[in-house]
Amino acid sequence: MTFETTIGYAGALFIGLVLGLLGGGGSILTVPLLVYLLAYNPVVATAYSLFVVGSSSLVGAFQKYKKGVVDIKIGLAFSFPSFLAVYLSRRFLVPWIPEELFRLGTFTFTKEILIMTFFAVIMFVAAVSMIKNQKKKKKDPDYKQAYVKTFVQGLAIGTITGLIGAGGGFLYVPALVLWANLSMKKAVGTSLIIVCINSLIGFIGDIQTLDIEWGFLLTFSAITILGILIGGQLSQYIPNKALKKGFGYLILLMSFYILMKELYHF
Repeated sequence: MTFETTIGYAGALFIGLVLGLLGGGGSILTVPLLVYLLAYNPVVATAYSLFVVGSSSLVGAFQKYKKGVVDIKIGLAFSFPSFLAVYLSRRFLVPWIPEELFRLGTFTFTKEILIMTFFAVIMFVAAVSMIKNQKKKKKDPDYKQAYVKTFVQGLAIGTITGLIGAGGGFLYVPALVLWANLSMKKAVGTSLIIVCINSLIGFIGDIQTLDIEWGFLLTFSAITILGILIGGQLSQYIPNKALKKGFGYLILLMSFYILMKELYHF
């Protein structure tokens, strides 16, 4: 085992700890870790991230379901359009993007740079939402959103998460709070069902186009799940609000690093 792989597995444990402590967000670290530390191609890294996120979210969803903070009906309503978009984007959209998009002098804007730049932009948006700590606007407790809106929202978020290879919990949680009128606790638990279904189905699209290193991927995922179990136990001792804001600043810095790395070869 190389030094980089050892550090990578340590990173997998950290990702699991973040997921266990916050109920989401840790998956956004998986792609940068696989790309910049373990030197995986961004297309492969986003595929592996989907499997890691999907398998770990399955464990998290089971934990939340036992605590009664999962709305299965709403979760499935979001899941159908979302997993459809994730699968189609991984199966057809990502392979369809040209390896080279355009050139400016000596600089070539490639498919890999596009994926990582888009990933950095989404990281930036997620970081700002974590730091700002927006309050939920009160709605009628009996408010139910029209399913056509849920369908369109699911398609949009599914396409984004399919492209960047993240679970999308950082997008689904606010969507479930603001659009589906769920409490924050139920939104976190319900998002794990959506993330699990979307990620694993999206990964099925990748199996058909990529060669998978199953030994590494299963080991990495198992360590991440171990981190989730540890983080879940630690979460009762650490204030969630402080953790979320601190993690938001970390993600913000990482988004700037990725942009500098991809666009300016920092």
